[in-house]
Amino acid sequence: QVQLLESGGGLVQAGDSLTLSCAASGRTSVNRGMGWFRQAPGAAREFVASISWPGRKTIYTSSVKGRFTISRDNIKNTLFLQMNDLKPEDTAVYYCASRSGDVTSSLAEEYNFWGQGTRVTVSS
Repeated sequence: QVQLLESGGGLVQAGDSLTLSCAASGRTSVNRGMGWFRQAPGAAREFVASISWPGRKTIYTSSVKGRFTISRDNIKNTLFLQMNDLKPEDTAVYYCASRSGDVTSSLAEEYNFWGQGTRVTVSS
């Protein structure tokens, strides 16, 4: 089992930056790809970014490329999402997820452990 706990969400203005963290515990994140997903009000959960183990490869959804950066600290078992130039359309609950296998993935069904989410609200 892997337990994931997100933090760092909040209310910000458009153009601001925010960094989300996801602390992993239990069997931690060794040899596991990690990802960030988000769910806006009334919308389906969508992929945001993913990072391989130990972190050489990253992928992003097109709407956040150049603005968001996913990274991981494998010593502290923590996943990060640095979000710059935030837009109102980034408003959502952000979830971190862990998958078996060390590669990236944009598919939610390939992740078997999920955090409870942290809310990000971007005002215009």
